[in-house]
Amino acid sequence: MTQETVTLSDAAAKRIATILQTEKDKSAMRVSVEGGGCSGFSYKFDLVDTENDDDLVLEKGNAKVLIDSLSLVYMGGSEIDFVDNLLGQSFQIKNPNAVASCGCGTSFSI
Repeated sequence: MTQETVTLSDAAAKRIATILQTEKDKSAMRVSVEGGGCSGFSYKFDLVDTENDDDLVLEKGNAKVLIDSLSLVYMGGSEIDFVDNLLGQSFQIKNPNAVASCGCGTSFSI
């Protein structure tokens, strides 16, 4: 599988920058893929202060996102977005590799 890059929408970058401003001891948001969830895999979002050697580093404005190489295999070509609508606020991953996802948008299958 080709490891395409992951992109960060303007809305996600703005929200991540805002979050990181309030969390002075954290320098980035880590996005990872874990086994589990109602569709097989799930996305995990964490605030971290360390970067690993194998991380893909996405930077836009004051936002910094880290994705480990294993998660990148499942996320290649995806866009990280932040949605704020009547249903609420959430980070969403628009993943072209996912063949199915759950209603909550945090779980997917390939």
